[in-house]
Amino acid sequence: METTQRTAEQRAAQRRRELLDAADRVVLRDGPGASMNAIAAEAGITKPILYRHFGDKGGLYSALAKRHTDALLASLRAALDAPADRRERVEATLDTYLAAIEARPQVYRFLMHPAEGEPVAGDTAFDAGRHSAPLLRLMGEELAEVIAERVDLGPSGGDLARAWGHGIVGMMHAAGDWWLAERPCDRAALVSALADLLWGRLAAAGDKAGGPGF
Repeated sequence: METTQRTAEQRAAQRRRELLDAADRVVLRDGPGASMNAIAAEAGITKPILYRHFGDKGGLYSALAKRHTDALLASLRAALDAPADRRERVEATLDTYLAAIEARPQVYRFLMHPAEGEPVAGDTAFDAGRHSAPLLRLMGEELAEVIAERVDLGPSGGDLARAWGHGIVGMMHAAGDWWLAERPCDRAALVSALADLLWGRLAAAGDKAGGPGF
């Protein structure tokens, strides 16, 4: 019985991955305009079957967001763990984020600027902010955790680390959004400008005793 159940769960997980792969292909083609109809057609199924797996466009969006956010967070942590001095790691982390949105701009626009024309169950339109804001908060908390464990910020270090984490993510998001839309400079120039903005207190703070260093 347990083996049968485990096999069924593995098949369901595999099918879900296949549907997310199909959704990714449509998002890469259509960006924020990716529709449930187009995704179902790409997967070779009907829209009711797609709803059965994800509930609605919000559910599909959340699943895609987790897939891409997990990958981005892993890349950011790798940049923060790279064997380099602090300034180089700050620049590498900024560059990793900007490189990710530059490489897949349609995915970025789908996640952060979803089209609002297709209704979601119980809603009159797809609420972009309700779905995209938690992604930024998750990234802010992840970065805050890294800062808190590595940088000595004094007695109120935990609260300050969270303020920095969310502030840095907000800066990266706003600056990256503007840069991706207008391309006023190359990526390296933006990385340098943002690193300069961050560098004051971060440069002066020491590594946290017993931490992995930053």
